[in-house]
Amino acid sequence: MAEAPADPPTDTPTDPPAGTPGYAEALRELDTILRELEASDVDVDQLAERVARASELIALCRQKISTARVRIDQVTADLDTIGDDADSGPDHAGSGSDDA
Repeated sequence: MAEAPADPPTDTPTDPPAGTPGYAEALRELDTILRELEASDVDVDQLAERVARASELIALCRQKISTARVRIDQVTADLDTIGDDADSGPDHAGSGSDDA
């Protein structure tokens, strides 16, 4: 009997579930919902459902922005660490005078 293939490794432990829209897609859907809600012929039967979906998408976008902010902070902190290490070395380019 053949074994089921193993799940592929994920990039991060906080990867969104399959089928979760990306940020741009979520914004497009929010825009569509907003246009529907602004229309004068809003289907009242679907109003609560569309507002709930908009709330989910807003939460998703906020989470993605927060995750991106943390990642950016990590990358810039790493760059600062690399820059500090380079500045403290004895062969730092700006530390000597080669103009003699």
